[in-house]
Amino acid sequence: MSPDLPFDRTLRRLRRDRAAMAGEEADYLFRRAADEMLERLDLVTRSFSRALDLGTGRGYLARRLRDRGLEVVQADAGVRFAAASSGMQGDEDRLPFADSAFDLVVSVAALDSVNDLPGALILARRALAPDGLFLGAFAGAGTLPRLREAMAAADEAEGGAAPRIHPQIDVRAAGDLLQRAGFALPVADSETVEVRYSGLRTLVGDLRAMGATNILATRSRKPLGRRAYAAAIAAFAAEAEADGKTRERFEILHLLGWAPGPDQPQPARRGSATASLAEALRPK
Repeated sequence: MSPDLPFDRTLRRLRRDRAAMAGEEADYLFRRAADEMLERLDLVTRSFSRALDLGTGRGYLARRLRDRGLEVVQADAGVRFAAASSGMQGDEDRLPFADSAFDLVVSVAALDSVNDLPGALILARRALAPDGLFLGAFAGAGTLPRLREAMAAADEAEGGAAPRIHPQIDVRAAGDLLQRAGFALPVADSETVEVRYSGLRTLVGDLRAMGATNILATRSRKPLGRRAYAAAIAAFAAEAEADGKTRERFEILHLLGWAPGPDQPQPARRGSATASLAEALRPK
């Protein structure tokens, strides 16, 4: 796959720059995922001192980590987000950090739109010192089903089809990617978050403020025509509840992995078993 597919890197930066000029009201999913990540971090018995925050956005997670006494380096693909945090601007799959520079790497709502996600995870693992921890959270498979239905209705109204929503990763694939990147003790799970919207325009407005609208690298990208947009609005409204609001679903994937270290539990050496599995499973 080309290093510039499936997402348009330039458009991704521009979308994040536009989001940086919006208010913080649309950061509710980011804050929820970050708070959940911090709760998981509280369950870890070891302490951390130097963290890297990938896709820092408006810096909510970085501030929470600094409140805990950590030194935090911030990085973002958007120029405005990076400048506002006095951080580094760059893509997560092109990180310049030295090996073993951090003992904690975190990322919220950024890795789902990285072209080379396996490469980004490998770079994150390399940036960790031995026994360092990676925590990630982003939207996964099953996210935005009502919006997908609305876009399908729009395409039908125009008599064609165009890619409008990002490809998404499920829990199993996320766990496989952690293993492929060389993380020890990998864990991937998900949580469902439901948000009710007064209409399609409200949802799309929030997605714009999150920097989460379409950035697929395709020449066929074009705005919806008037007829298609009306069909999309109607399809979204058709799913509304009694009070006129439509319930949309977000599946948030949570990833955890450790940089290999000498003190971590290790799998037993192949062939070292002292009992036969077949014998243990034999009916008595």
